[in-house]
Amino acid sequence: MTATQDERRVRIGAGAGYSGDRIEPAVELAEHGALDYLVFECLAERTIAMAQQARRKHPELGYDPLLEARMRAVLPIAVRNDVRIISNMGAANPRAAARKTAEIALASGLDGLKIAAVTGDDVLDVVRRGNFHFEESGESVASFDDRIVSANAYLGAAPIVDALAAGADIVLTGRVADPSLFTAPLIHEFGWDMSDWNTLGQATVVGHLLECAGQVSGGYFADPGFKDVPNLARLGFPVGEVGADGSVVVTKVPDAGGRVTEATCKEQLIYEIHDPARYLQPDVVADFTQVRVQEDAPDRVRVTGGRGTPRTETLKVSVAYVDGYIGEGQISYGGPGALARARLALDVVRERLQFTGVRTSELRFDLIGVNALYGETAGRRGGEPYEVRARVVGRTASVEQAMLIGNEVETLYTNGPAGGGGVTKSTREVLAVQSVLLPRTDVKPAFEFVEA
Repeated sequence: MTATQDERRVRIGAGAGYSGDRIEPAVELAEHGALDYLVFECLAERTIAMAQQARRKHPELGYDPLLEARMRAVLPIAVRNDVRIISNMGAANPRAAARKTAEIALASGLDGLKIAAVTGDDVLDVVRRGNFHFEESGESVASFDDRIVSANAYLGAAPIVDALAAGADIVLTGRVADPSLFTAPLIHEFGWDMSDWNTLGQATVVGHLLECAGQVSGGYFADPGFKDVPNLARLGFPVGEVGADGSVVVTKVPDAGGRVTEATCKEQLIYEIHDPARYLQPDVVADFTQVRVQEDAPDRVRVTGGRGTPRTETLKVSVAYVDGYIGEGQISYGGPGALARARLALDVVRERLQFTGVRTSELRFDLIGVNALYGETAGRRGGEPYEVRARVVGRTASVEQAMLIGNEVETLYTNGPAGGGGVTKSTREVLAVQSVLLPRTDVKPAFEFVEA
């Protein structure tokens, strides 16, 4: 008997929760998850800025560094099991990501796949031409012009829905709001109206629960002795079984590690939520205040009650810019008197940086394990540590000044105090991110099919 539209459920698996996430849980889902869709969420605010930098140096790059490895591992299994793939691994270059995926498909003997690239999120030219101010600081964007690296608008589900309706087997996007990656296939499968705000609000709940992958199946939840999670090294990523009304059962592959419980779902539900009554998304302003979470069976949690109100007329744009450089150095001390020697080391570097005229806008001197997280007061509990690591880190305007910080820590090897070892030093460019709000009419999302 064929399920009616009201009875049918769509199974969506979360293949990644960030750019560098594990690959084997996605393979497990593609093979054993009985999925309709596998979604890889791989973009953070800074990730896309770094991808834009990579594309500037190499125009054929700019997509997620693990795209090739993921596709080689997952694509043959997904095609065999009729699983469609959606991902923002396109990052700064969705077209190149789609072309590379097509190449991998052909090399794997997978002919005839329809691979779509979603574009339109790159609004750097629009932001540079306009009179915008950063939401966080109020500063004029124009005053940062020579330092701006990227400006990407958070697209919604619409271009993905269009690509799926045109028959796409794989959809690769740039900056799309995380929940929208999951909302799009549900809109496509169930034919939801894009102005059905309550249903889209519940769909946003689904996307928010799944978008961080292993977090909702026990990863970020685990706390030994308080919140134990079995077989964490083989953590399974979650599956959402979604009905035509948007209600979802969050679960996982039965033999996978981890745990899906009422508590793991509630923790993920409030993760990164500022106002649960007004969670602003490109598709809807979601309201989580009436959400209900109920454990139906082991590793099966039903979540309902999401609602929504009409979407805003503006889209958030993340603007990344170069904001100086960070220089860092670390050194370890162990044995009797380790804490005193580490404190002396910091005093020496502090004086040396002043003496040599290193110019910093921010400067930290930390004793890791003693005061780095909670300050001096919390670090005084109990006896003195038998080992401690001293860390000096500062922000500078130039790479040359930043390098001097790590160099001064390194000189402690031979210039005291005694017994220092394991020095590391690094210098890196700082990519900062602020936001502007852009009228929807200034953003033109689209999709295109790409061949190898």
